[in-house]
Amino acid sequence: MDVRKISAIAIFIALSAVGAMIKIPSPIGSIALDSFPALLAAVILGPVSGAIVAGLGHIISAFIGGMPLGPFHFLIMVEMAVLAWMFGILFIHGKKVGAFFLFFIGNAFVLALPFAFLISPGFYTLLVPGLTAATAVNVILAALLLPRLEPVLKKSFLKMDS
Repeated sequence: MDVRKISAIAIFIALSAVGAMIKIPSPIGSIALDSFPALLAAVILGPVSGAIVAGLGHIISAFIGGMPLGPFHFLIMVEMAVLAWMFGILFIHGKKVGAFFLFFIGNAFVLALPFAFLISPGFYTLLVPGLTAATAVNVILAALLLPRLEPVLKKSFLKMDS
């Protein structure tokens, strides 16, 4: 990975940190709007870069929110990275609707599922409404802005590569 790509990833992580400041209240702490930059990075820079942004963006968001789930945030970091990577793969291969559907279902329902077993089913039930709301906002932002930002940002990153 070259310095330019690392710098671009850092910019997307910073954007994720900004999104982490925008929180949706939920019964268990609050849920951040920090996923959109990871989705954008997965499309513009590639799925691996999107995974890096998603994982590090989540950890930054968790630190900003006071780490309410403690070390479980590292599990969430890995889950977010894998989900952003899968989103990027599907989106790049032209399966855009499938990518958005996968991200929505994965982030709103599937990624929190381990907490039903690790903590309690009631905890999972409390998490889902806030996660669903935050995921919907992130997915709607991505669906509206990705088609407009993708060509512009890809051109600027192509210029940067030459």
